Amino acid sequence: GRARPAQPQPQPQPQPPAQPKGRELFRTQRKESEGSVDCPSLEFEYGDADGHGAELAELYSYTEEPELSHNRRCFEEDFHAQVPGRRWLELDGAQQKAFVMHLLDGLEVVNRDRRLRVARAILYLAQGVFGDCDNEGDVLHWSRYNSFLLYRLGTFSAFLELLNMEIENSQACSSALRKPAISLADSTELRVLLSVMYLMVENIRVEQETDPPEWKTCRETFRMELSFPVHTEEPFALLLFTMVTKFCSGHAPHFPMKKVLLLLWKVLLFTLGGFEALQAMKVRRREELGLPPLPEDSIQVVRSMRAASPPTYSIELVEQQQQQKRSHRSRRPLVKQDSLDIYNERDPFKNDEAGVDEEESDDVDSGIEGELDLMERDTMIPPLPPQRLPIERVSFPKGLPWAPKVRQKDIEHFLEASRNKFIGFTLGQDTETLIGLPRPIHESVKTLKQHKYVSISDVQIKNEEELEKCPMSLGEEEVQETPCEVLYRAMLYNLPQYMIALLKILLAAAPTSKAKTDSINILADVLPEEMPITVLQSMKLGIDVNRHKEIIVKSISASLLLLLKHFKLNHIYQFEYVSQHLVFANCIPLILKFFNQNIMSYITAKNSISVLDYPHCTVHDLPELTAESLEAGDNNQFCWRNLFSCINLLRILNKLTKWKHSRTMMLVVFKSAPILKRALKVKQAMMQLYVLKLLKIQTKYLGRQWRKSNMKTMSAIYQKVRHRMNDDWAYGNDIDARPWDFQAEECTLRANIEAFNSRRYGRPRHPDFAPVDNCLQSVLGQRLDLPRHFHHSYELWLEREVFAQPIRWEELLHCQ
Repeated sequence: GRARPAQPQPQPQPQPPAQPKGRELFRTQRKESEGSVDCPSLEFEYGDADGHGAELAELYSYTEEPELSHNRRCFEEDFHAQVPGRRWLELDGAQQKAFVMHLLDGLEVVNRDRRLRVARAILYLAQGVFGDCDNEGDVLHWSRYNSFLLYRLGTFSAFLELLNMEIENSQACSSALRKPAISLADSTELRVLLSVMYLMVENIRVEQETDPPEWKTCRETFRMELSFPVHTEEPFALLLFTMVTKFCSGHAPHFPMKKVLLLLWKVLLFTLGGFEALQAMKVRRREELGLPPLPEDSIQVVRSMRAASPPTYSIELVEQQQQQKRSHRSRRPLVKQDSLDIYNERDPFKNDEAGVDEEESDDVDSGIEGELDLMERDTMIPPLPPQRLPIERVSFPKGLPWAPKVRQKDIEHFLEASRNKFIGFTLGQDTETLIGLPRPIHESVKTLKQHKYVSISDVQIKNEEELEKCPMSLGEEEVQETPCEVLYRAMLYNLPQYMIALLKILLAAAPTSKAKTDSINILADVLPEEMPITVLQSMKLGIDVNRHKEIIVKSISASLLLLLKHFKLNHIYQFEYVSQHLVFANCIPLILKFFNQNIMSYITAKNSISVLDYPHCTVHDLPELTAESLEAGDNNQFCWRNLFSCINLLRILNKLTKWKHSRTMMLVVFKSAPILKRALKVKQAMMQLYVLKLLKIQTKYLGRQWRKSNMKTMSAIYQKVRHRMNDDWAYGNDIDARPWDFQAEECTLRANIEAFNSRRYGRPRHPDFAPVDNCLQSVLGQRLDLPRHFHHSYELWLEREVFAQPIRWEELLHCQ
């Protein structure tokens, strides 16, 4: 049994068109694999955002660079007229405040051009008065200092009013709609306003140890102002969501979407909190609900994980395997039965052993995707010489990274199966009675209960069921007024439109998307008025456009992930409502489409020109740009924002599909396994973890053949992904995985979400379900407005309906 057996197959008919396609695909994938086999481990630390300077630099396109000097001129003309012969850095605090108040007065003028010049002067202050600075550190310092100064003097509120005016500016909208091509000039006012607001939010949001106490107070005040609306009835984030939907509907094509989305992301991050704040909130919420503490800090566990080697892509191995398939197609020698096959006899989703695997039939060559583990090579192919196939030394981990978890449902299923086997009947959801079961079952139940994990979501679902059953006796629910709760209530009625709009922009920004005539134009705020005429200008614009799209993907993926995580902690049905609308808007195939590319090329892309990045370009003389300097980029081994985006999208996909069999089947139907396996080439532990999680949940549906040829991936899942005791993920025996239940699962979930939304946020309660007044004195003491004719015939009615009717007490006693 040295070669893998193959079923006898009928002689295939010649298909000339298919052969070149397969060879071409094989060559392409061979090039990809050869270029990425020796990928080094990436020294990437995942966080809420990139470094402070990098986040500020991404606000500006390279096309906007000339506007920096324009802002400086607007400021200096006004400043030298007011304070001749002085520099901004030389003024004391009172003089600086006086000049800022002078600028804010200038925003009140009617003349639109005058207002824009004043807004540019304020933007120059927020950009760090770089004309007076000697190095990048000084620019960033003064940018933060001026942002706090501007906020304390009410600049943000003034710019919010101007932003509302610009959004409602119908003349600008109609002018943009009439133009055949929209450029940077159409969004000048909006870009200036949004830039000032972004710089203030980002500079105030970031904490530093050297911040004075008044800055910390200022930060909390600003966070409360953005979270809980005072002057308006909606939080600031909702205004930005409205801008996104208005842009996607086609009514305002001139909106600078990149700046809107960056500001939206940073406002959500500032008001709701980042990933470490989420972890602390989760710990605190579990304490409030009386739940045991978390078994580990997930952030620390992921940071300490090491990347695994990607699945083997040996070209020689593939070619030899294909040659053996062809030579052994007509005969089938007797071989020893695989031990795994015993457990797959009743696998409802397994493929026939000789059948073509689902992922191989469409777009992935079987040899490229089929990988061989060390322990199965000797049974499937002849051993190769060491010089042809280098064998890596296997290092086994000392312990599992995650504590195992067990759900209450798992314990119930285990006891139900045990009772059926040993006693012949079940006791429903009773997990305490173990009479009649053998001793090993007692020990198993004890172990399961030791690792039982009750999530906050379980408690919230149980409370919701009780509130639905007993709305009168339990009374009104006390809802804590958190920033997350305020945002959900504001977003609720237009939430489907917001999710669709974000996914539309994400689709347009994805590198795998083809340019279509009906797709939205997201390049309005990066294209110059005059298109490039030289090759060098075209190269610069090409880099700028790619960078622009990458930043959009980064901001949308981070915003969606923050919303999902915060809503899930606030209430599970808020999370499910957002998730369901993302699924209905085809978020799952969109993310898979995003990953269906050479992911290593995307992560190592150099779409940046470091000499043009802010704040470098403000304090250094710009060298003459050449093709070499454009292509140089930075020296990093990967692009931080692209790796960050990939991890965010994988986490979103995990959140949408976890414990949802219908959505897991979508992963199978869209043939996600080969796409996800290619993403394992990226040697970064966090990204690999979320890829392996997605592969784990669909393994039982992929068939025995896939499992046998992907043993290295299966081993990686065992090493890195959390173990669920009694989880039958590697086979197909899960009793929850009934294909006919998938439709009902989504419908039941939708009914529960609608019941929750109508109960907590719906209109006043129906009069039939109003609380009943059972107090006799209260009921008899109520004044009722009776019709006039009733007063005249009251005595007659009393005689006929009351006194003349005999009272049958026995009927009264027996009535239900």
